[in-house]
Amino acid sequence: MINNDVLRSIRYALDLGDAKVAAIIKLAGRDIEQSDVTNFLKKEEEEGFAECGDEVMVSFLDGLIIHNRGRMESRPDQNKKPESRLSNNAILKKLRVAFELKEADMHKVLELAGMSVSKPELSALFRTKGHKNYRECGDQFLRNFLKGLALRHRGRQQR
Repeated sequence: MINNDVLRSIRYALDLGDAKVAAIIKLAGRDIEQSDVTNFLKKEEEEGFAECGDEVMVSFLDGLIIHNRGRMESRPDQNKKPESRLSNNAILKKLRVAFELKEADMHKVLELAGMSVSKPELSALFRTKGHKNYRECGDQFLRNFLKGLALRHRGRQQR
């Protein structure tokens, strides 16, 4: 899924302004201007549209975790480099952490979007790539999850 779409969906779900999105990104240590965020949120055909790169998306998701849960004490594995390409699985994992979602919560979010998924199917999305039960998270699955998240945070009447 395109990072700009993910950013738009999360921004909508949480009802965040451009300044708040920029502040969340800054929590992760990335300096960004509010005008850059505005350009990320524009549609592709709009003038001034800018593609949201993986580095910015990782900073936003990490900032969201810090915003929602607080800054964690430094751990040895905390400084490892992020994936070279941000996958849908990684986005889903970071959102699960940011919103402190347990397995039952994940199922409820997906049900709000009208999607039913079994426990093994869901846990396969959180496995390490290369694990025999690993399953890649498709765009449609992530879209439905983001839709359910929006419904959970904004209420059913919004979408």
